[in-house]
This record gives sequence, C-alpha cells and structure tokens, in this order.
Amino acid sequence: MNLKHISFFILLLSVLNVFAQQQPQGGRQINIVYGANFTKDEAQFPGASIFSKDDERQVQFEHQGADLWCDIAIFYAEENRLKAIGNIRMQQGDSIEMNSGKMDYDGNTKLAKAWESVDLTNGQMTLTTDTLYFDRENQKAYYRSGGKVVDSANVLTSIIGTYFMEPKKYQFQKKVHIDNPDYTIDSEQLDYYTESKNAYMYGPSTITGEEYKIYCERGFYDTTIEQGYGIKNTRIDYDQKIIEGDSLYFDKASEFASATNNIKITDTINNGVIRAHYAEVHKAKDSVFATKRAVSISLVQKDSLYMHGDTLMVTGKEEERVLRAFRNAKFYKTDLSGKCDSIHFDEATGITQLIKDPVLWNVDNQITGDSIHLISDMETDKLDSLKVIENAFIISLDTISGTGYNQAKGINLYGKFIENELKIIDLVQNTEVIYYVYNDDEELVGIDKTICSKIRLLMANNDIEDITFFVDPDGDIFPESDLPIESRKLKGFVWRGDERIMSKEEIFDEDDNNIELAKIRGIDNPIDIDAEENERQNNENDPINARNTQGIKPKQPAVKKKAQTP
Repeated sequence: MNLKHISFFILLLSVLNVFAQQQPQGGRQINIVYGANFTKDEAQFPGASIFSKDDERQVQFEHQGADLWCDIAIFYAEENRLKAIGNIRMQQGDSIEMNSGKMDYDGNTKLAKAWESVDLTNGQMTLTTDTLYFDRENQKAYYRSGGKVVDSANVLTSIIGTYFMEPKKYQFQKKVHIDNPDYTIDSEQLDYYTESKNAYMYGPSTITGEEYKIYCERGFYDTTIEQGYGIKNTRIDYDQKIIEGDSLYFDKASEFASATNNIKITDTINNGVIRAHYAEVHKAKDSVFATKRAVSISLVQKDSLYMHGDTLMVTGKEEERVLRAFRNAKFYKTDLSGKCDSIHFDEATGITQLIKDPVLWNVDNQITGDSIHLISDMETDKLDSLKVIENAFIISLDTISGTGYNQAKGINLYGKFIENELKIIDLVQNTEVIYYVYNDDEELVGIDKTICSKIRLLMANNDIEDITFFVDPDGDIFPESDLPIESRKLKGFVWRGDERIMSKEEIFDEDDNNIELAKIRGIDNPIDIDAEENERQNNENDPINARNTQGIKPKQPAVKKKAQTP
C-alpha cells in the first residue's frame, strides 16, 4: 500500500470516528453505506465531507429505513444533513422510490427536497414534478409548483399536490385536472386514492364525459366505473336534460341519475321543467320519475302550465313523450285549472286526459264528467278543443245575483277553444239547461229551464252569450217567483267552487307544503373522507352490505331442487 492510500485510509477512519462521536441520540444519524471517492473542500463546503462515485458503484447512504444513491454527496455530519447531486435514487421499503437530479436531505427532520426531473413511484402510480418535498417523518410528499400523476387509469395534474403514503391518497389543489380516455375532471381541490381510484372533490368541480357533464362543489366519483355523487350546487347535463339539486347521483353503466332536495329538471328540447324533492332519470327508457312536491311546468301560449301529482312520470323520446301525474293530481294556468285522481298527457296525440272524478275550471266555469280530455293543436301547441265523456256538467255562478247558478248538462260535452279561450260548447244527448236571463239594464227577465237533444253555448268573456237548442226543445223562461229554489238546480248538481285552484301555490296541499326533506350528509358539515373511503372499501368487500347501503334489497337465494332418482 503506497503512502497516498495510507493517508486516505487514515483520513477516512478519522472522519468515521467523528461521525460516530457526533451521532444524535435515538439513531437518527445518516449512515454511509458506500463512500467511494472521498475529499473535502473547506472553501466551498466548510465542515462537509464530499463523496463521489467510482467505477464500480454510486455513493450510498442509509437512514432509518430509506436508502439513497447518487453520483456526488456533500455530507455535513455535524448537522446530520447532505446534498446529493446526479442520478439520485431514494428508496423507502419495497414500494416508494424517488428519482431526481439534485436533493437536500435533513436527517433530523427526515425531510428531503428534490429538484430537477423529479419522479416518485409506489409501483401503482408515478408522480413527476420539478420540485418535490418528501417528508419521511409524516410519510407524505408534496409539490407547490405543478405536478403530474400517472396510474393505470388516469393522468392527474395540479399546481399543488400532496401524497399521503399511509392511506395512499393524493390531495390536489389549484387547477386540478384528470384526463381519462372516457372523461375529464376539473376541480379546485380533489382527493384521490391510488388503490381504489376514487376521487373526492371540493370547490367548483366539473366532470365531462362523452354523454354527460356533472358540476358540483363537493362530491365523489369512482373513476374506474364512472359512478358518483355531487352535493352543494350540483348539476348534471344528461340525456338532453339539465338536472339540478342539493344532491345528485350518477351511474354511467346503468344509464341512471337521481337527485334529492330542491330539484329542477329542465328538458332542453321541449323547454319543460320538473321541480321536486326526489327524482330519477333513466336514459335507456327515456324516462323521468319525480315525487315529493313534484310539479311539471310547461309553456302554453306565453302562459305557464303547472301540473302536480304525488308522483310525476315522463317517458318516451322527443315528440312521443307521455307525462303522467298520479294520485291527487292538479294543474293550473291563468285561465284554466283542474284536479282529478290522475292526469295523462300524450305528446304524440296532443291529448291530456283527466281521469277519475275530474273537475275543470275555465275561468269561472266549472266542468265535470266521468272523464275529461283536453286536445291541443299539434302544429301550434295551442289548446284546440275539449271533450267530457259521460255525465257532462257545466256550472257557473250567476255573477249578477250572486246566488243562482247557470247550468247545462248532457251525456257528452264538446268544447272549442279559439285563441286559448273556450268559445263554443256543445252538449249532446239528454241535455238540460238552467240559465238566468237579463235585459240590457241587468234586470232579471227570468230563469230559462229547457231540455232537448243538443245545446250549443256561445261564450264571450268566459260567460254565456247565446244559447241554441236543437231538436224538439221543451222548456220556458220562468219568472223568478214561479220557479222554486229547489227547482233551480239540475239533477246531479254539485258546486265545487271551494276546491277551485286560484294560483300555482294551491296545487300543493298541506302534506306537500310540510314535507320533511331528506338529510344530506356533507352539506352542513365536512365529511371525513378517509372514514368514508374505508367504509366504501369495506362495502365492496361485502356485496350484501354494499347493496343495502345503496338501498337495494339483496336477492333471496334460489330454492334448490332435490335430485330425482331415476
């Protein structure tokens, strides 16, 4: 061994002895595994020992479960920190590996700062950035000047990002973007679990797929199956409909979306709106189901038509849609309102059917019958005509006397609307009429009481202007004193004026107005998403519990048949 080698060996032993004397309590000292070439440069790096690779291998250090390799290391033993330069690789355990061009590492705080072409991988994803901080004490890595994460499903970018190694979760902030072959996600803050690939969004967030667009300010999305929910100012553009509500759920595979509380569904094709507190949209069936103070709002000749039922259902494609209102159905527009058990509107025929115990008010005229049909003009969408099938009855209060009622009845009634006003009414078969006749000075002339085969009423300003009797009319105009009060009502007369719907608010009853809204978790108080993610993963491992969580009853096991002996 020559003198040069002996001197280097003595110097190395003295350095290692100093390291041993200066080692912090608790074994926190950075350890040299392979020093290769050693030198010092007190002018440029006072107090530091400089190690560089040789022809065989790189410089290697070890510190509390992590190994670091580099081309050059400037090691400050007294301060327990080092600077690494060139082809740096830090490995923690079997999964975490970080590569960079330069790195500062503090053994006391276990904090590494890496820059120049930085990448970090855990075997399932790779993070790249220009500068990355690796906090080994708290087991997290973070960047503040832009980064990109790539895994088997998505490419994620943001300005700020933190990777938590224990739950294997990223927290992205500022201009967060997820790029997937089937959709994109943009958010102000997003937490992403690398194993499940579940994303939790905060602040204004948008998910854009080929056939849908979701906006929310807090939400969850399973990026592998395109399923999730949004809460707080949520909206889905889906199947030519805009769905808004306090909470929205979406599942691409089943082509299904649902909404809860303060819902508004806008049909962008027909300019119709449905409001409710619970609704479902089934894309494959072209259907909308709505309940809990549900109301359909459509435009009819510059006037909004409000239709309500305990349940609303819209089915069918464009121009073939059918709207149904079930149980306690009511509707209202300025000059037309009504109620019945259920309403059925067919867009293809333009017919609206009022089914079971229907009553219709056209301004001051009350119309009843076993079934009532309103027919729209297919070209103009204006109200065209009216049919009352079986037991047709029309009544209006005599506005001059304020006590009597003008009445007409027959088997069937046919009405004609002109410019949205009921102008012509034909009553046919077994028709009867009671009508208060006045002169020009509004003095009562008498009460007309007549029966015949057919009656035509001509209306003006929503009042009877003229009556024409057809085929053997039998009746007369009686002086008021000659017609007893009990004879001034036709058989079957029922006045339902106290039920008349006078405003859009009156389509709702007390139960509708006092409905208790579902409590939506996360709107008022932040959700512990780590706990929710654990619950979600546990449910996935327990299919029956998962189905129950989603409100789906598990299928009962099939009864096994006994094998028959031949």
